[in-house]
Amino acid sequence: MSTPPAVFQEATLGSVPLRDLGLSIRGTRLEPVIAAFEEELRRAGISRVRPHFYLSTEWGVPFGTVSIALPFYLAREELLQFHADHGGFVEGQRPSDILRYLRHEMGHVLNYAYQLYEREDWVKHFGSITQPYEEEYRPDPFSRRFVCHLPGWYAQKHPDEDWAETFAVWLTPGRDWRSEYAGWPEALAKLNYCDRLLAELKDRDPPVTATEADEDVSALPLTLEQLYHGGSGEDIDGLPGLDGALRAIFEEAGEADERAAPRRPAASLLRRLGPELAGAVYQWTGHFPERTQRLVRQLAARAEQLRQVYPEGQETSVALNVTALVTALAMNHLQRGSYLP
Repeated sequence: MSTPPAVFQEATLGSVPLRDLGLSIRGTRLEPVIAAFEEELRRAGISRVRPHFYLSTEWGVPFGTVSIALPFYLAREELLQFHADHGGFVEGQRPSDILRYLRHEMGHVLNYAYQLYEREDWVKHFGSITQPYEEEYRPDPFSRRFVCHLPGWYAQKHPDEDWAETFAVWLTPGRDWRSEYAGWPEALAKLNYCDRLLAELKDRDPPVTATEADEDVSALPLTLEQLYHGGSGEDIDGLPGLDGALRAIFEEAGEADERAAPRRPAASLLRRLGPELAGAVYQWTGHFPERTQRLVRQLAARAEQLRQVYPEGQETSVALNVTALVTALAMNHLQRGSYLP
């Protein structure tokens, strides 16, 4: 039996190639979660398709395979912390969250294993899988044409994702989807179709069983520093209106009466709020977490330049205003393609 690799120090972790980190699912906290998921599939009557699980850079299922990729950072605590510290949105931190993503990815597995996307009835409900797959999509929040499972109204991204989200809702134990979507005729029709289709496929062997892996971390020469080094995206510096928006929330150092409550730096608060805001804004708008974190970091930098502060003890009310501002900017970006006109 091999000895588990030593935990790398933060100072050297970023320079180690992923393939040299000795990562695997076996023996980690992911192993019992996957076992629970496999039992969930068995109870749902899905036994003819056996997914292959492996670690990669993100969640996914390579097209034409039954392989499910899980983010490598979920395998070890220090990698999870590194991912969070370097601006990454954690997809699946708790076991219940990991199961949520596994249900979605299993929808892709079934789609590819049985080539459902070639069926006329599948296309009638979900659309053609040949539609362009665009990372930047503009969801219609609370649309009753789609189920809600993963954050960001993800079913609206592409027909393949619409099916995967529908399947995930169908699969979730204890979820009364018939009652939950009773007033959503188009979403309910998709769920009923999924229910009929899974009953039809229950005893049928899939024509596709390939288990090829895409970007398996055991073979990736990339280091963490290389992986997390990305472009800066849209720069909001110099756009009109943001200084005024920040001044509506914060005040500048030296403005307060000497007898007033002590002041705290606005930039520090903004940077603390960044990671939590990224997930919450994505949940309800579909604005990508990485964009939100970058936006908040730029707001913090501008607040620092303006020497802005807020009264001690009013962090909650200030945070609410910051949340409203960031959400408004995110919606602008989704609808108009930029944060400010």
